[in-house]
Amino acid sequence: MEIGLVGLGKMGGNMAVRLRRQGHTVVGYDRNPDIADVASLADLVKALPAPRVVWVMVPAGAPTRATVHELGELLETGDVVVDGGNSRYTDDREHAAHLRPHGIGYVDAGVSGGVWGLDNGYALMVGGSVEDVATVQPFFDALRPEGEAGFVHAGPVGAGHFAKMVHNGIEYGLMQAYAEGFELLDAADVVEDVPGVMRSWTQGTVIRSWLLDLLVLALDADPDLSDIRGYVDDSGEGRWTVEEAIDHRVPIPVITAALFARFGSRQQDSPAMKAVAALRNQFGGHAVTKVARGEVESPA
Repeated sequence: MEIGLVGLGKMGGNMAVRLRRQGHTVVGYDRNPDIADVASLADLVKALPAPRVVWVMVPAGAPTRATVHELGELLETGDVVVDGGNSRYTDDREHAAHLRPHGIGYVDAGVSGGVWGLDNGYALMVGGSVEDVATVQPFFDALRPEGEAGFVHAGPVGAGHFAKMVHNGIEYGLMQAYAEGFELLDAADVVEDVPGVMRSWTQGTVIRSWLLDLLVLALDADPDLSDIRGYVDDSGEGRWTVEEAIDHRVPIPVITAALFARFGSRQQDSPAMKAVAALRNQFGGHAVTKVARGEVESPA
């Protein structure tokens, strides 16, 4: 079968390779002409037989919206667009509504697996109508891991990316817990082989996981992580998870704290902690640490 793939970066490029390994023909488009099979979205659509499936793997927000809208002008009734990026589920509903008058189907696919998905397969959480999901199913089957798990038709349009959003929120909490455990082991003058302890947890313990395996790999390369700054970005899903929890009155303190820890990682000197230090000095005469004379204070 033939599929169009828009966006051939780390994820999209590896997905194209896995699809081809499974016997599918992939026509890829990317803004980088060196890795693209065709020069434009119009050429991609022309290269595919109807009914077409076009899978979009570009950054969420404006880039995805622009791509979906352009495809809406190029595709025909019976074709299906799949958004496999990390769009917010509310955007999926807007994209589907935009394509519906043209008779074009829409499926949102939350994709997990990262750079390891090429060989291990990608876990897929999809949303859309039964008919549209069935049209794309051969490609889902090629991308998913072997076995019964690793794929779910989560519900209507938006359900796939909502499930992936919560998945990523959980990921935030798990990573933060492992990281805090690492720091405590490293800070206390008790354990002599911190990487060894964490490696021992990868088998037989109740906290073993693939994320822990990956942390052990990182520690094998850099046992005290001295080559890495403690600066952590967030790509949006954690924030959306917290916002949805507020809207639905669901307490998620672990995920929220993990998100806020990332915010804290980006501050070289916290304005809030300055205020706390100043208050303690005012009401109790507690000592404060002054910025040295002539020292240029780093921005918070």
